[in-house]
Amino acid sequence: MRTRLALGAVGVAAGLYGALMLLDDGFSDLVSIVIWLAGGVVLHDFVLSPLTVLAGRLTPRLPSPTRAPVVVAVVVLTAITLLAIPVLGRFGASPGNATLLDRNYWAGWVGIVTLLAIGVLLASIVRAKRNANSGPA
Repeated sequence: MRTRLALGAVGVAAGLYGALMLLDDGFSDLVSIVIWLAGGVVLHDFVLSPLTVLAGRLTPRLPSPTRAPVVVAVVVLTAITLLAIPVLGRFGASPGNATLLDRNYWAGWVGIVTLLAIGVLLASIVRAKRNANSGPA
């Protein structure tokens, strides 16, 4: 119980400090924060949630051990892709500053997709073996 209270106090203190730092510059940052928060809600409600529901509706055609890993991969991949849109599209790149967006972000995204595919494959194999071992007695 003491640990929870201590962690809660640290969390409240960190939140208050963040609020003080935010309001220190006046209210100029609040507009951009509200826009980003609203954008997150819109992306969640109109992109991430429908894709998750669609993935869940399409999974009955997949073998049983593969269904949950595929839905998890779709949720993770969608979230990562939404977060990566600015760098994948190279928004903010400047010819005068070569250090901005200086990596091959598409290669990183493909790497994440590959790791997710491997994770789905491994999770499906583990789930299939677990189901086979817990078959009828």
